[in-house]
Amino acid sequence: MESRLEDLRLKEVIDGADGSRYGYVGDVELDWETGKIKALIIPGRLRLFGLLGREEDMVIPLEAVRRFGEDIILVELGEERRPLHGKRKNEKDLAKQGLI
Repeated sequence: MESRLEDLRLKEVIDGADGSRYGYVGDVELDWETGKIKALIIPGRLRLFGLLGREEDMVIPLEAVRRFGEDIILVELGEERRPLHGKRKNEKDLAKQGLI
């Protein structure tokens, strides 16, 4: 089965064990040597309508994916749930670095 990244972005990620809804795929983590997808990245939820930034992004290893459905991606995370290594840059961080 072939799929595009845009197709993945339209699918909601749900934990099959407890029914937790994590959100929609925002990005993927690639292994540049093999060209394979290592993980799905779910953007963090907005805090106070985005005024207080976002929660950390969630990285779901591809090994945790159990099934790709038509509308959803079923995963079983258990303790594998981990935040993205680097936090998303916000405007304050960029201003401190003199980038804006």
